[in-house]
This record gives sequence, structure tokens and C-alpha cells, in this order.
Amino acid sequence: MRKVFLLLGFFVLAVCTSVAFATTKDGEKAFLAELMKAIPQDKIVAVDDLYKKWQEVEAGTSNAMIVDIRTEAEFDAGHIKDVNNVDSGHAYGMPKKVADPEKEIWVFCRTQHRASYFVSLLYKYGYKNVYLVKGGVKAWAEKGYPLVSKYLGEIKVLKYEKKVKETFQYREDK
Repeated sequence: MRKVFLLLGFFVLAVCTSVAFATTKDGEKAFLAELMKAIPQDKIVAVDDLYKKWQEVEAGTSNAMIVDIRTEAEFDAGHIKDVNNVDSGHAYGMPKKVADPEKEIWVFCRTQHRASYFVSLLYKYGYKNVYLVKGGVKAWAEKGYPLVSKYLGEIKVLKYEKKVKETFQYREDK
């Protein structure tokens, strides 16, 4: 009897696991679609709108907060000058940093995916004036808008590639 229950348990586990793996991608899309409902449609903007807002911030005519939520390595490689960098997984820390729920906040990542999660969480936290930038830094670079690098200063991206395919020699550790 014990063997029957054990086999039945393994069978149920196998079926549940295969169903979970089969629906993970669809489940993630559905979850993201649900989160996107928290973002007002008029707060989903193009990269050209971000460029205009960034110019206003740089000129001192806007006190909007512009937030790049890419990783530190991505940010250091190339980012929009003078923007804030908050890791995409740290939306929970925003209420401690920005207490005013009316604060104008513009959020972007590499494309838009991580920023969608981040912005929806800010709305769930009670913020009311958060913008999601479509296309992210990829669209920014493709438009030829200025970027800076921690290592190189001002840079211009001629062709955006997620991962550059290159041939190089292995460099041994020092």
C-alpha cells in the first residue's frame, strides 16, 4: 500500500512539474499583463518624451527624478548623464528614498521589461506620477541621444547590440 501511495505521489509531482514548466512563459506574460494594468496608459511614454524631460531636468526647469534600473555593470558601461541608478529588484526601497507619492518619476531599463515591473510596483506602493519609458536605453542609443560611460566619458553608440560577438585572446589574471 505504501508503494502505491509513493508511486502515486511521484506521478502527481511529475504531472504538476511538467504543467508548471509548460505554462511558465505564458504565466509570466499573464502576470506582466496584470501588473501593466496598474500603470495608467498616459504614463507610458516614448523615449523622445524622456529626452525632453531629461533636457528640462538638466536645465533646472524640472525636478523630476529619472531612474535607470539596470544593473550597476550595465549602468557603468553607458548611461544617461546625471540620472539615478536603482537596481530593478529594489523597488521596495523607493518609499524610503522618495516619500512624496506625487513626485514625478521617470523609469527605464534596457528595453522596457524590468521597468514595467518596477513602475507597476511603484503604483501599488501609492505613487501617482510615475512614467514608464518604452524602449529604454536601447531606444535612447538608437536615436543617437547622448550617453556617458564610467570608463570612457561621453560615448556615442553607432549600433546597439545586446551582446557583441567578438573574437579575442584570453587575458590571464595578473
